[in-house]
Amino acid sequence: MRVAVSSPDDFVAPYLFDALGEALVEIPPEVLEEGQGMMLDALLMPCTTLIHFNAAAPDSDRDDRSSLLAMRESAKPILGAVKRHQGLHLILVGSLRVHPQATPDEPFYSGFTRLAPRDVAAEGQLWVEESALEHAEPERPVSIVRASNVQGSLMSRSGDGHGLLHAFARDAIFGWVSVPGDGNQVKDFLHVRDLVEAILGVAHSPPPTREAIAIGTGRAMPMQQVAEIYSNETGAEPQYGNDASNEVWGVVDAQELEHRLGFRPSITLEQMITEALQGVN
Repeated sequence: MRVAVSSPDDFVAPYLFDALGEALVEIPPEVLEEGQGMMLDALLMPCTTLIHFNAAAPDSDRDDRSSLLAMRESAKPILGAVKRHQGLHLILVGSLRVHPQATPDEPFYSGFTRLAPRDVAAEGQLWVEESALEHAEPERPVSIVRASNVQGSLMSRSGDGHGLLHAFARDAIFGWVSVPGDGNQVKDFLHVRDLVEAILGVAHSPPPTREAIAIGTGRAMPMQQVAEIYSNETGAEPQYGNDASNEVWGVVDAQELEHRLGFRPSITLEQMITEALQGVN
């Protein structure tokens, strides 16, 4: 099985590339430019799966319309190529931001959670998803993967980390932990290696036609308890009330993931925190 990957990010994609090994077919950015359809088709010819990272650029303003336009433009060549190829399974990797914020009445995210994009970039993500699903067929199945609060070390830079747990570890060096919100909100932290394992599981088991699936551990913890762990480990003092507008609260329905793939994320929150603290020591 050969797997193509397009629009890779700097965090999850390196782990995915490492896991794919010789099965990887990387789609260079220049191949997605206008007029490069023949080159894109040639790269996709031996592939059974195409994984497209359906996310805004990391340095972009998520509420800027340019983010939406950039996501659409980078996806259009991919969507067109999928329609030209028989037997190609498209997997779109995005975030839970296409859903409304979790509430006590609706605390669980799943593939069936209602859609309500939280910002302009999420609107772009949803446009790509809906465009792909519109043309899904048994010969061209489509999987939508939406990940929850992904954490982990960056493979490209030793010691650096991605996610709130690593931000807490960097804060703790200075004697405090900047906690978004009032500490009562809960998060479902997911390690990047578990996300990659889930993506590969989807790749090895395409749906009959189309699907959407939320990826998380199913284990959420209030931010106050997370901050207390850092306080106990480092002596850093939690500081509450920081900006929480970009945070994803709530917990993923992991039973859906287990039913779909026979898999549950195995890396615990405690292990993620240990990794984050070791990265700054």
